[in-house]
Parts: sequence; C-alpha cells; structure tokens
Amino acid sequence: MCPAASGHLNPMTTLGYELKQRGHRVTVLGIEDAQPKVLAAGLEFQVIGKLDFPKGSTKDSFTRLGNLSGFKAFQYTMNRMVNVAKILLRDTPEVIKAAGIEVLLVDQASPEGGTIAEYLDIPFVSVCSALMLNREISIPPFFSSWNYDPSWRGLLRNRVGYAPLDLMAIQSLKKVVNEYRKHWNLSPYHKPNQNYSQLAQLSQQPAEFEFPRIKLPSCFHFTGPYSNPESREPVSFPYEKLTGQPLIYASMGTVQNRLLWIFPRIAEACMGLDAQLVIALGGGASPESLPELPGNAIVVGYAPQLELLQKATLTITHAGLNTTLESLSNGVPMVALPIANDQPGVAARIAWTGTGEVVPVGKVRVEKLQKAIKRVLTEDSYKKNALRLKEAIRRSGGVNRAADIIEQVVASGKPVLSHITT
Repeated sequence: MCPAASGHLNPMTTLGYELKQRGHRVTVLGIEDAQPKVLAAGLEFQVIGKLDFPKGSTKDSFTRLGNLSGFKAFQYTMNRMVNVAKILLRDTPEVIKAAGIEVLLVDQASPEGGTIAEYLDIPFVSVCSALMLNREISIPPFFSSWNYDPSWRGLLRNRVGYAPLDLMAIQSLKKVVNEYRKHWNLSPYHKPNQNYSQLAQLSQQPAEFEFPRIKLPSCFHFTGPYSNPESREPVSFPYEKLTGQPLIYASMGTVQNRLLWIFPRIAEACMGLDAQLVIALGGGASPESLPELPGNAIVVGYAPQLELLQKATLTITHAGLNTTLESLSNGVPMVALPIANDQPGVAARIAWTGTGEVVPVGKVRVEKLQKAIKRVLTEDSYKKNALRLKEAIRRSGGVNRAADIIEQVVASGKPVLSHITT
C-alpha cells in the first residue's frame, strides 16, 4: 500500500519486483492511476475506490499541487491523504480478504495501512519510501529546512515546528483513522509513531543520510535505496545528442514540477560552463510548451534517470528522496531546490552531509544558482562526500536486504531486530 506518486510507487514496486523474483505473489493495492507502473514491474494490481478516484484524478491532483509550494502545498497534500485514507479504510479490508493477502507492506505515507492490518490480524511492515517520518523531538520536522541542533534552543524550535503539524493531523488524518479503530474495537492512536510496524520498519536512507537518532525502535532498519531499471516503465532518450561533456542532470520530480519558470533559470545558470545540461520535465509540461531556453540543453518530458545519473557530474534536483539517493548511489553531488513537503528536510540532510548546496525555490535567482552550481562543480569536498555516501549506500544492502527482512517477518511472525544503537 502506497500513494500513487512515482516517488512512492518506484521504490515500492522495486521491492515488490524483488520479492516476486524470490517466488512470492505480490499485489499492489491502490487507486486506478497507479496501475501502469505496477504492471510495468510485473506485479498484480487491485484497484481501490474506482468510483471515488477515477482514472486521471491523480494527474489532475498533481497538476494543482504542482503549482503550489511551501505550506499551501503541504496542506493540499494532507487533504489528499485524508481523502484517500477514508476510501482505503472503507474498501481495502474486503479486497485483502478476497485476494488472500497474508502480509502488508505499508508506505509510511499511508498511515491507514497499519490499522487495516491490525483489524485483519495480519502482519505488516512499514516502508519509508520518502524521508523517514519517525517522530523524535531532537529531529526537526520533516517539512522544515532546519539543521540538526540538539541544544535546548533546537529542541524548543522543533516543538514549535511540530505544533501546526499536530493540529492538522488531529483535525484530519488521525481523526479518520481513529474513527475506524473505534468502529473495529481497536484502541485509539495518540502518537504518530503508533502508525508504524512493531515487526520491521525499513528506510531507503542509509544511516549516514540521517540526523543522529537516539530513540528509534529496535526493529528499524536503514537498508538504503530501492532502485532497479527492470521494474520501471521503459523511457526513450536521444543519447545521440550527448556531446561527451560533463553532464548536468536537472529534474524537479514528477509532482511539484509545474513551476515552469524555474527551468529557464536553470538553463541560464548553466550557460558558459564546460558541461551539457539535460532537463527532465517529469510530465509537468511538454518540451514544446517551454520557451526557447538559453544554451544547448536537451529537454525531455521524461528521462531514464537511473541511466543518466551514471553519466552525470552534477544533479540539480527538487530534493525528492529518490532522486537524491539515486544521485548519491552514483557518487553525484547536487544543487537542491526544495519546494514543499519533505523536500526541505531532504535538502537539510544534503547540506548536513556536505553532498551539495541548497537554494530554496523562493530564492532561485540566476546569479545565486550559478554560484551554487560552480561551487559544487569546482570544490572537491562535495564529490568526496557524495562518494562517501555512495559507499554507505553500498554497505546498507538495498532492496536485497529489505527483502531478506520481510521474508524473516513472514517466516517468524516476530520482530526483526537491527544492529543500530538507540
């Protein structure tokens, strides 16, 4: 179970693909717009809420979200999560029973999934496809760009930052989940971390790409990212247009990518560099709809990201977790332009690990962006830190380790303990 967005579907279907290769039957439960990516990964699909969320509704939602940033984008995302949660809580239990599903893999951004599993008395594993959401007062809110600060000032700042999130959650998402928990004779949830599995929690982040944690559960595992070209829809690309110059890959993701004014600024900021720019629009617009860009950028609607990052020298990114981790998996440093939701938090970790520079989207001016790009391209520390994270990701085990842990949960029905120190 996961949201019908590429940033969640790509890692979850990759995980499902690995489990299917091991002989398991894997079914994705979700709204209809998730189906193409699921089928491309060779997995089964069960549609939920077909009348409530007809085909194309996700694209319409992403179009509206893509024009927003900051708090308005976060508020819109929360409202969408609430509406989806209502339908999934209403319809999913019967689908699960009819399909004979025995274990649930639940994205952290689908907090209703754990309640459904508890109601059906089947085990579930939590998967952090996006930035891990586990609440800890020493860690800044996931939607903030704040750096790690364990002093009393930092703790106070974090408490103040969490207050509006709690207010929104109490009024919306937690209320919906607890209404069903009451109806199903389950005890209510009072704290955010209660949504997550007590058997295993898996994060795409390596431990080195997270602020210091002191209160993670013993079943939490930093496995590193889940990516595999074989589990993704094929994407064509004009490789013949690559000149052999150092490659700068720019992508603002597949959701909050309708801020089209940003692409000409990226192109202008890259002018004069001994590099070739590739811009992936992520479905936010067609290349023909953009004005003529300065320089010699290759502009495509979608790009084979995993393949291009193997050739890249620098990534300009919205700081989505998947693009960030896929860049680091290839030792590629970044310039991050975070927009909303967990992107400021991911960008804060890029800055904290020294793997790139951060320019908030509201401050993207050509001169400022160009300085950040030149700094990352010319100062050795960024590349060295990106290579350090590449090695950390390699050691984390990735999708193979995640699948091992899931199989251990299935076999034993007991918590799978990690070796992290808490």
